[in-house]
Amino acid sequence: MSDALKHECGIALIRLLKPLEYYKKKYGSAFYGVNKMYLMMEKQHNRGQDGAGFASIKLDTQPGERYISRVRSIAQQPIQDIFSQINDRINKELTEHPEYSNNAEFQKKYIPYIGELLLGHVRYGTFGKNSVESVHPFLRQNNWMHRNLILAGNFNMTNVKELFKNLVELGQHPKEYTDTITIMEKIGHFLDDSVSKIYKALKKEGYSKNECSPLIAERLKLDKILKKASKNWDGGYAIAGLLGHGDSFVMRDPAGIRPTYYYIDEEVVVVASERPVIQTVFNVDFNDVKELDPGCALITKKSGETSIKHILKPLERKACSFERIYFSRGSDAEIYKELKLLGKLIMPKVLESINYDIKNSVFSYIPNTAETSFFGMIETVEDHLNKMKTNAILKGKRSLSAEKVTEILSEHPRIEKIAIKDVKLRTFITEDSSRDDLVAHVYDVTYGVIKPNDNLVIIDDSIVRGTTLRMSILKMLDRLNPKKIVIVSSAPQIRYPDCYGIDMANLESLIAFKAALELLKDIDKYDIVETVYNKCKAQVSLKDKDVKNYVKEIYFPFTDEQVSDKISELLTNNTVNADVKIIFQSVENLHKACPKNLGDWYFTGNYPTAGGNRVVNRAFMNYYEGKKERAY
Repeated sequence: MSDALKHECGIALIRLLKPLEYYKKKYGSAFYGVNKMYLMMEKQHNRGQDGAGFASIKLDTQPGERYISRVRSIAQQPIQDIFSQINDRINKELTEHPEYSNNAEFQKKYIPYIGELLLGHVRYGTFGKNSVESVHPFLRQNNWMHRNLILAGNFNMTNVKELFKNLVELGQHPKEYTDTITIMEKIGHFLDDSVSKIYKALKKEGYSKNECSPLIAERLKLDKILKKASKNWDGGYAIAGLLGHGDSFVMRDPAGIRPTYYYIDEEVVVVASERPVIQTVFNVDFNDVKELDPGCALITKKSGETSIKHILKPLERKACSFERIYFSRGSDAEIYKELKLLGKLIMPKVLESINYDIKNSVFSYIPNTAETSFFGMIETVEDHLNKMKTNAILKGKRSLSAEKVTEILSEHPRIEKIAIKDVKLRTFITEDSSRDDLVAHVYDVTYGVIKPNDNLVIIDDSIVRGTTLRMSILKMLDRLNPKKIVIVSSAPQIRYPDCYGIDMANLESLIAFKAALELLKDIDKYDIVETVYNKCKAQVSLKDKDVKNYVKEIYFPFTDEQVSDKISELLTNNTVNADVKIIFQSVENLHKACPKNLGDWYFTGNYPTAGGNRVVNRAFMNYYEGKKERAY
């Protein structure tokens, strides 16, 4: 991707359904769960590199024995750092107590991190400070086992202010103003309330205080707690939680915005943000890994009984399309097909832009994540060439010589590796002119493959801000002296900010928004900007369900093609000699390629939750008022 985007997080949960001795006998180690968690987190590192965390719970411990362990890191390689700490502690204990080495029961009792319930998290920070204190899992501690809550998630709430206010009205005093703390305390409030009510009921039934504890674990209804806690949540989320006594849950938002997959057999319950992670780590078939339905929670009781409960009424399914285009692993069978189809569907516009001159065109991609869409694009080029070859041969019939037939058949798309990322730029120089020169050299190019009369076609995942495209990629490609540069985005124009976990929180940085503003100036209708601002401002006091997205009116006067051409103009300066054309995927084709992930608010402004419209209007007001702050 020419512009780096940050995605909220990835989650991994493992519940071992057998005693640790079982895994030691079958797999040779009581550390089976820890080893699997390392693999699951490592294979989701693409979802979060700002920090990582791990927590575990041991079941059926005695009072006075440690049963919760947690470790978090914001090191440069946080996952490796976490498991290095875990391994060091395990090795230390085994060295000091060699008698533990073949006894899973003793290992569980005396070695931290080894337990039946494990929760992992990888983080990209989009809200809150990037310190270790902001890294999941979060821990809410209590001397009552049942009231200990460990929480981690891939989520972002649009109505944190409202939720925070609700906690204050309940008499709480949250230690931080973040959506993670707010959500944890909201669940914690109803957890405390439920435990208290069950305890009082048991006392009335004649049970002693000591007898109550295991009975509370049995009677606790996590689905009821989640229904009460999530009543007013607005956002995209996949939230995982562990209770101290051994219950666990993973809950997905009612629009299915954030992804959640699970696998269950007689040995484990596993949850992750991506399907192929589970397939690979546990060596299971595609069809064995299920997607958690929107608005549902996967709940596992301490007993190991697992069920799926409906928590919130599902909304229209709007699973995030950016998950498919960029963030998810392309090794997923469905995603791989979708990415290839994105490349195929955009190719007719590309062929038109080069006047079907395949012979004098070179095709490539930037960055490596665009490779799968590139394959789809090339398949379409080959299909077009095959039709041309067939027509040429049929037209010539018997008059064609063997040499001419060979010449016709030998034509193929010219595919080259044009751009190679040379370094990860460190912005240690703050002077703009110096930094710009550094940015221009982030990629290196392959010389000698472009002829002066060639078109150069490059496909990218998406174009968000256009900064790297303008400062680096176009200048770099222009060094090869092509006649024309065609930049192809496998995603449509990104026109609106995200508020559900992908780090696109403002409008003014989006190149499509900048292009629309310039077009308004071109046609002398810039007064629309003030009109939209006044409409947004007039809705500030309305309830979310009554708010409309008036920012759409900025784009109404223009076709997609007009906006694309203006983007091309804005990203090209007088230092680029080649003719530049930027082509975007259509929203219609995006839906064809990703029929299960129709969440397209980035492109259309059609937000799946009521809070989305309030956020986009707030983002526009921030732009108009010159405020550099988040809209949520």
